[in-house]
Amino acid sequence: MPEAPPPVPALTERPKLAPNVRGALWMLASALGFTVMTTLIKFLGSDYPAALQTFYRQAAGLLVLAPLIVRDWRGAFHTTRPGILFFRSAVGTLAMIFSFYAFQKLPLAEANALSFTRTLWMVPLAIFVLREKTGPLRIGAALVGFVGVLVMLRPGAADHGFGLGQLASLASAAMFAMTITGMKVMTRDHSPFTLLVWSAALGLVFSIPPALFVWRWPEPLDLMLLAAMGVFGTITQACYIKGMQIGDAGAMAPIDYSRLVFTTATGFFIFHEIPGWATIAGAAIVVASTLFITIREQQLARQARVSSGE
Repeated sequence: MPEAPPPVPALTERPKLAPNVRGALWMLASALGFTVMTTLIKFLGSDYPAALQTFYRQAAGLLVLAPLIVRDWRGAFHTTRPGILFFRSAVGTLAMIFSFYAFQKLPLAEANALSFTRTLWMVPLAIFVLREKTGPLRIGAALVGFVGVLVMLRPGAADHGFGLGQLASLASAAMFAMTITGMKVMTRDHSPFTLLVWSAALGLVFSIPPALFVWRWPEPLDLMLLAAMGVFGTITQACYIKGMQIGDAGAMAPIDYSRLVFTTATGFFIFHEIPGWATIAGAAIVVASTLFITIREQQLARQARVSSGE
């Protein structure tokens, strides 16, 4: 008897994308959401100070998460270490205010490039806070990255002063590095959703006092834009977490730097910003060093899993 023909796959079946491809798509969505958010921050910055924008960002983010929180509010807020969550949220709120101020005052390309220094700040935090063993390659890459920062800032240059915008951006990156370090500790017994909920809820509480000092009631159109900024901020954070969960960290890190391309293009076409040679060269050094650190960390983690027999 002739062999039966192979079964024809159903028309509804579609080949599944590889995890890194799906993760990359989530990371691109995060980069696009981030670009929209920072564009709105800069557009609204002349009328709404950074502290007030942070309040609306946190309020809109909490509203987006509210339907998910209501389903299981006990589980969403369950924690065994509230102290670390309070500290992390307080530092994160202050970091967000500084970050918003930097995006208001600096060209989008420069502010975005400086924001990536959070990976560099995590090296000394890993050494002194997490007590991690850090090799000379990782320390050297961090030092090279900070050289890139100096290239961007050009301290002492007559045509480019080191101002409050640059200082705010670096301070924000250092504080965000602290929150990421805290997240590494908390993810051992907390879900990413729980951390996101606590961050949104406490972030709103901590953002109220500084917002009151610069309070003004927004016009209806501005309120819609402020709400959109908050929604896109939450979408950015959620897509980033999802992308990192699905794909390998070493493969996802280069995709995250697409933010530089998007924000530079937005700055050029909308705000008529042209990045100088120092910004481009310094950003390239920072990106290369942070990429090296990220990929190196993943390789070491993989080696540790193999040696432990996982």
